[in-house]
Amino acid sequence: MKTVTEFPREVEVREEGVWIPMSDGVRLAARIWLPVDAERDPVPALLEYLPYRKRDMTRGRDEPIHHYFAGHGYASVRVDLRGAGDSFGVMHDEYAMQEHDDAVEVIAWLAAQPWCTGKVGMFGISWGGFNSLQVAARRPPALGAIITSCSTDDRYTDDMHYAGGCLLNDNSDWGTTFFSILPLPGDPLIMGEGWRENWRARLESAPCPVETWLRHQCRDDYWKHGSVNEDYGAIQCPVFAVGGWLDGYSSAIPRLLTHLGVPRLGLIGPHAHQFGHSGRAPGPAIGFLQECLRWWDHWLKGRDTGIMAEPMLRAYMGEDVPATSHYEHCPGRWVAESVWPSPRIETRSLHLNRSGLGETAEAERALRHRSPQSVGLAAGEWCPYGTGGEGAEFPGDQRIDDARSLVFDGPVLEAPLEILGAPEALLALSVDRPLAFVCVRLNDVKPDGSATRVSYGLLNLTHREGHASARPLAPGERCTVRVPLNDIAYSFRAGHRLRVSVSTTYWPMVWPSPEPVTLTLFAGASRLALPVRPREGEPACAPFAEPEEGPAMPSRQVEEPSSRNRVIHDLNARRIEVRSERGDGLYEVEEHGIAFGRNTLERMSISEEDPLAAETEMRITCTMARADWRVEVEARTRVEASAEAFRLRADLDVHEKGTRVHCRTWDLSIPRDGV
Repeated sequence: MKTVTEFPREVEVREEGVWIPMSDGVRLAARIWLPVDAERDPVPALLEYLPYRKRDMTRGRDEPIHHYFAGHGYASVRVDLRGAGDSFGVMHDEYAMQEHDDAVEVIAWLAAQPWCTGKVGMFGISWGGFNSLQVAARRPPALGAIITSCSTDDRYTDDMHYAGGCLLNDNSDWGTTFFSILPLPGDPLIMGEGWRENWRARLESAPCPVETWLRHQCRDDYWKHGSVNEDYGAIQCPVFAVGGWLDGYSSAIPRLLTHLGVPRLGLIGPHAHQFGHSGRAPGPAIGFLQECLRWWDHWLKGRDTGIMAEPMLRAYMGEDVPATSHYEHCPGRWVAESVWPSPRIETRSLHLNRSGLGETAEAERALRHRSPQSVGLAAGEWCPYGTGGEGAEFPGDQRIDDARSLVFDGPVLEAPLEILGAPEALLALSVDRPLAFVCVRLNDVKPDGSATRVSYGLLNLTHREGHASARPLAPGERCTVRVPLNDIAYSFRAGHRLRVSVSTTYWPMVWPSPEPVTLTLFAGASRLALPVRPREGEPACAPFAEPEEGPAMPSRQVEEPSSRNRVIHDLNARRIEVRSERGDGLYEVEEHGIAFGRNTLERMSISEEDPLAAETEMRITCTMARADWRVEVEARTRVEASAEAFRLRADLDVHEKGTRVHCRTWDLSIPRDGV
């Protein structure tokens, strides 16, 4: 990573006393990186709009990105959402209508500033990528273009709560993380008078997010709000959609390219939940900030940067990707498609036969299978961040799961086979329980026997007719279901085999069905559709610049970070526990003296035979401190389930200078709705 210290425009940073007033009187806090001569020579504004505390929590990440944009002639602006960081007000949930209303006002305020040309762009990763899409659908007049990274068009099917109608354990992970952030106060030195009153309001109104999301187990109006796939046509500004194949949100990018009617580009790298220039595993990193500048200069400054002459989709084609839970570099190459969907992609069907994968269907055979509850230990995380350490973030060698799944192997490939797009399984099946799900994995089996997960898909079978409601199955009744797998670009080498693996469990990623499920799969009547891409005649993909960013934030580590991850097998009790300890330590921002850190303990356990023995426990502690002042928020959640209901127990404990200032407990029963 190259650190740039000299720019075309000299940069100043404004934060103290920078307030954006809302029409209801609430003030939002902003940090602005600005060319020093912008009052004389106005520039477009770029907005990143987050709940993640610009003053401390994301300060180290923000500084080099926003400084870089400002140095190239933009007013780059970080705004804390209402009720978060240094902004007044309270926050109750993610992507609320109030959040969108405020954003429209923020964009109008930015456009009206004397240092702004009146044109505004919006960008962000994860939450900031979500609300960039959502706010674009509100059509603020000054919003000229957006860059949305690691986000989704569908809050139900492609977020950290549910996948294919299955409950993800990330619902508890992210829900507890959000739970620990909501009660944190702003900085008294920024907020001044009213600081403590606002903090008290945050404490008294803080919800338990895990409860909110558990009460919406189907795709109802709650999830439709903020899902731009409800009306793609509402977005009228150009969209640059970015992500990585290991990220949990990558499938949204091809969908956005397919359904949006505005100028649009897609860029999908090999990486996880991160910007493409970050340098976190897996590489290769690219000059992503330079690509952003090409986009902004084209749409906000009217310069011909050549970016709109690029193919609509640029994607990294993995090849012989390691079958291991962490790797620094992903082997492969960049490829491109001029338009998406690409007319070059052809669908090839492989039939799931009793003898394995085949080009033609064999006689139908009923194959019965019951997965142990711990199938899924090789899955990795639903949304890895590429941070490494001791964690099994990426999917590991699939042999551990394949050995306990229903497996269909293809013949040894005589020539390479490349796919780009979303594979789809069509399964003829029955199950012996009214509630069940299936997991379908596409693997690359190498000559040494190791297996890399290429893509996978989940489907709650009570959602076989759609995610709007759950319809239990009639045990033993045959049905045919479609299971979309995640979009992917992958090149299978000659000498390798394709493998399709089917299981009825996928723990700890997915909460188990209430009873062990026996699946009957009708081989010969089931198949996998592959999006096959010819290598011949492929559009050229220009090389990317080397990654670079602006100067880093001056900081010092007060307490050292640490991580420890274990899988514990109790062979006598046939119980398995996955335990993860992740600590940021405590780092101090030298400019203002605030130290910030977050420590996480995650524990998930299950019995091989009893899905009702599953439990997930999270404990997250957030700390902010300055000199003789220290605030600690500890958020705890524990989820268990009976056959009829989830039981959620949660605690919120807040201390200031060692004295408890707030404590609240939840103990709830939430009915299962087909999950």
